[in-house]
Amino acid sequence: MEIELAAPNGRKWTQPLGLFINNEFVKSSNEQKIASINPTTEEEICSVFAATADDVDKAVAAARKAFKDPSWRSLSGTERGALMVKLADLVAQHAETLATIECLDNGKPYSVALKENVPEVINVLKYYAGYADKNFGQVIDVGPAKFAYTLKEPLGVCGQIIPWNYPLDMAAWKLGPALCCGNTVVLKLAEQTPLSMLYVARLIKEAGFPPGVVNIINGHGREAGAALVQHPGVDKIAFTGSTATGKEIMKMASATMKNITLETGGKSPLIVFEDADLDLAAQWSHIGIMSNQGQICTATSRILVHEKVYDEFVGRFKAKVEEISVVGDPFEETTFQGPQVTRAQYDRVLSYIKSGQEEGATIVLGGEPLPQKGKGFFIAPTVFTNVRPEMKIFREEIFGPCVAIVKFDTEEEAIQLSNDTTYGLGAALFTKDLVRAHRVAREIEAGMVWINSSNDSDFRIPFGGVKQSGIGRELGEAGLAPYCNIKAVHVNMAA
Repeated sequence: MEIELAAPNGRKWTQPLGLFINNEFVKSSNEQKIASINPTTEEEICSVFAATADDVDKAVAAARKAFKDPSWRSLSGTERGALMVKLADLVAQHAETLATIECLDNGKPYSVALKENVPEVINVLKYYAGYADKNFGQVIDVGPAKFAYTLKEPLGVCGQIIPWNYPLDMAAWKLGPALCCGNTVVLKLAEQTPLSMLYVARLIKEAGFPPGVVNIINGHGREAGAALVQHPGVDKIAFTGSTATGKEIMKMASATMKNITLETGGKSPLIVFEDADLDLAAQWSHIGIMSNQGQICTATSRILVHEKVYDEFVGRFKAKVEEISVVGDPFEETTFQGPQVTRAQYDRVLSYIKSGQEEGATIVLGGEPLPQKGKGFFIAPTVFTNVRPEMKIFREEIFGPCVAIVKFDTEEEAIQLSNDTTYGLGAALFTKDLVRAHRVAREIEAGMVWINSSNDSDFRIPFGGVKQSGIGRELGEAGLAPYCNIKAVHVNMAA
């Protein structure tokens, strides 16, 4: 049920391979497995057990039992919060191992996993731990004849499905509010990147969470994911992933009218007005699209630049990419960009680059595979100019280190181009005119707008989109709402 692993940075650890159900690692019912591939070397790291529908049944049953058990249900919010803080502290103690696993399994730079992703897990868990005894109901004054109040109650068993681009972060975003509100969880990992959260499962047990409160399963989406979404014993589904899969989840969850939150795709615009600080705009534009190998749902992958500063911005942006986006081994300190997560994602990105060329866009940088020592799913950071709004690279989510740059003339045109999409997750704009900044921010159809920055999200601020970018919000106080019911109690004082 476990294997000894070692990484190129010299770190060694014992890697769990099973399904984590009732605080124990177990084999899948038919002992089927999924191979986890190192995207840097294209070699197998190890194989983990993959859940069947029967295994999902067992995990849901464990979560249902735990939800009703006094060992969890009778805990005060303060006690739940203390468990969450202990888990956060254990994550901090194992930070280097977790960052190593994330680098090996996902391909993101070790320095990013250690300095950004693991701290995000710690911060989110501690943030929601602090809310665990402060998520109050209300007393509502309706006059002396009635005493009316509300209670915030947990939903029950929450099925949570996380993506492969941020395995640790996305798990924390979902576990934090769910546990804060007193729910129990069946967490389904992305089949491409299961290893880091299986290691965290051990820490969950060590922190003292009762059996069945958090169950973690691996498995294919079409099998384990579908079984979880359709399971009658699951009260809520939270999903982060593609818009196409989100639509399928909505259909499957409708049979039992499950509470759902969805955080799906994006094609976020970044507007550079003629009065913008172009160095600042180039710096943040690079962060907004090239971070995490471009594998970010909120990536500002459409850059809209005023025609007066278009050529100058393109030059500065290209220089910034060339300066910072060092492609290489993710364990090397100098590496900014590692490989795409899988062969399938690598092929997908290259197909979009080919489409851009065929439709007449100009590649001013990149556009080709960039293997390291003849191996790996590496792609050179790619910048397209002479892009027309009808092109696939402008309209469809690529989810890779590729950006399309388009000219505009007026503020109205910039807003029109920004909103000409089925998505509405994030947006960014650069200007020194703060009156215009706030005016344009109101007009853009997106759940989040960054003014003079891009993608600097924060765990204390709501995260989510509009249109086909999702339903509901994660993070911040708003992230609690999808995980509790509000019960109204009416007391007739004249009785």
